[in-house]
Amino acid sequence: MLEPGVLTLAATPIGNPLDASVRLMRALGEADVIAAEDTRRLARLLSALEVTAQGRILSYHEHNEAERTDVLLEALGEGERVLIVTDAGMPVVSDPGFRAVRAATEAGYTVTVIPGPSAVLTALAASGIAPDRFTFEGFPPRREGRRASALEPLATEQRTMVFFESPRRTAVTLAAMAEAFGLERRGAVARELTKTYEEIQRGTLGELVAWAEATEVLGEVVIVVAGAEPVAASAEDLVEDVLARAAAGERLKDAAKAAARSAPGITASELYDQALRRKDTHAPRGKG
Repeated sequence: MLEPGVLTLAATPIGNPLDASVRLMRALGEADVIAAEDTRRLARLLSALEVTAQGRILSYHEHNEAERTDVLLEALGEGERVLIVTDAGMPVVSDPGFRAVRAATEAGYTVTVIPGPSAVLTALAASGIAPDRFTFEGFPPRREGRRASALEPLATEQRTMVFFESPRRTAVTLAAMAEAFGLERRGAVARELTKTYEEIQRGTLGELVAWAEATEVLGEVVIVVAGAEPVAASAEDLVEDVLARAAAGERLKDAAKAAARSAPGITASELYDQALRRKDTHAPRGKG
C-alpha cells in the first residue's frame, strides 16, 4: 500500500504486460498522483492490466521535468501518494525520475521503489556474456565524432558493457564498437525483449555488424559487449611500480609484495631483487 507523502518509483513491463507485478497494479490504483513519461502509453497499460487509476495523471518527461518536479513536491507536501512510471522499465535509468528523487530527498521526503522488469538485466542474462561484473553505459552519443570519443576509453574496460540504442542507429553503433573494441570482441544484440518478436543475436562484433547491415532492425534495442581481456603486466613495469612506491617512502620489500599481488606468476622476491639491482645500477658513485 502506498504511504501518504511518499514518492514511489515503479518499474513497468518492458514489453509483455503480464510481467507487471501485483504491487505495481495496486500502486496504479491507489496513487493520488501518477507522473507518467507518456500518458497514452500509461492508458494502454492500465487497460491491459484492467486497472482504473483513481488519482490524477500528469505527463512527466525530459522536456517538463523541472516544472513538473515542483508540482510533485507540492503534492508530497500535501500528503498525497505520488507515483512515477516511465514507458518501460525502471524510472531514472535512462528515463525521467532522477530530478524528482533528488529534489524529494533534499526536501526530506521518503522515496521508495517498486522493483520490476529491467531491459538491462534481461539482455545481460540472455546474452551469454559473463554477467558477474558489468557497467551500464546508456545511449552512445548520436554524432559520429562524439560516439567514437565515448567508445575509445572503453576499449580497455574489463567489465561487460550494456548499452541502449535506437534501432535506426544500431548498425552504425555496432560498426563504431567494432572499430573501437576490435572485430573479434564478443557481443549480443537484444531487441523487442519479452515481446512477440523478441530476438537475440550473439557473435563477434564483426558478425553483428554484418547482421545489422543486412537486416532492418526494429524495436527497442539493447547491446551487450564483453569486456576486454586483462593485459598481464610485465616484470619491468612492476619493477617501476616497486621503485615508485619505495621513492614515496614505502619499504622496498613491502612494495615488492604489494606489486606481486597483482601479477600471478611473478614473485615478490623476484621483483625485490630486480628493484634492488636497478637501484644499485642508478645509485650515484662517490669520487675514488
